Amino acid sequence: MPRVLVVGSANVDFTVALPRLPGPGETVTDGTLLVARGGKGANQAVAARRLGGEVRLVGCVGDDASGREVRQALAAEGIGVQGLVTTTTAATGTALIAVDPRGRNQIAVAPGANRALTVADVERCHADFAWAEVVVCSLEVALPAAACALRRAREQGVRTILNPAPLPDHGLDFLALADYVTPNETEAARLTGVAVADLADAARAAAAVRARGAGTAILTLGERGALADGPQGRLHAPALELAVVDTTGAGDAFNGALAVALAERRSLAAALRFANVAAALACTRRGAQPAMPVRADVDRLIGR
Repeated sequence: MPRVLVVGSANVDFTVALPRLPGPGETVTDGTLLVARGGKGANQAVAARRLGGEVRLVGCVGDDASGREVRQALAAEGIGVQGLVTTTTAATGTALIAVDPRGRNQIAVAPGANRALTVADVERCHADFAWAEVVVCSLEVALPAAACALRRAREQGVRTILNPAPLPDHGLDFLALADYVTPNETEAARLTGVAVADLADAARAAAAVRARGAGTAILTLGERGALADGPQGRLHAPALELAVVDTTGAGDAFNGALAVALAERRSLAAALRFANVAAALACTRRGAQPAMPVRADVDRLIGR
């Protein structure tokens, strides 16, 4: 089994499906509520596990009912949670999500315990970094912990994926620690100053991400698929067109799938196709972790 270590957040998600997204100061009613588990790190771990990976998660939850539920649910998925620490200083992370009929969302996050993950917590997981074939890291945890994780993976010769989300206002100074950097259009624009309106813009932004130190830049472009710029050149992988219900977690499905495909030593083109199909499937159901696809469904659609 491909071995994937994820360093990132674990949340509880409250998702309301609405007739339309509210404007500033506006209340929109007649919604329906879904309470589920989320957080970029946990979502990516669940995606990688359901897609055939052996997965471990390094993160932090609160000493509360939500934290215990998150831990139990991840363990039930078959994910190693020995690196998921518990803090008494903050509550388990929470996300409030509004989704419209087209699947577009607005998300507000109270990171809570996720930001309590320390460099020391990461350092204690040294055996996990030696075990892993691919390490995936996102930025809902404290930035020093994220940077430490990428450094430890690099020291072990392990391939690294940095999902630079959410992107901090002051940017990032450790892109060079990532073999693959996977921003979406908005994150790429903020990283590089290149607005991404089409594939030509995406190519310029990807080149700019590489110029800032990333080994390979992979821009996730929603319905336009993904565009990669790396040492072997530039590659565009079209998206799979499926009915969209909720885009929450699509990027996490992409990153979890990418990690599994790279750990399986697939070519970049094949890895992008695999990740695009996983992301598309994640958009066909409500919620983040509830929508993460299984391997059989992805394999069935790969040839479409």
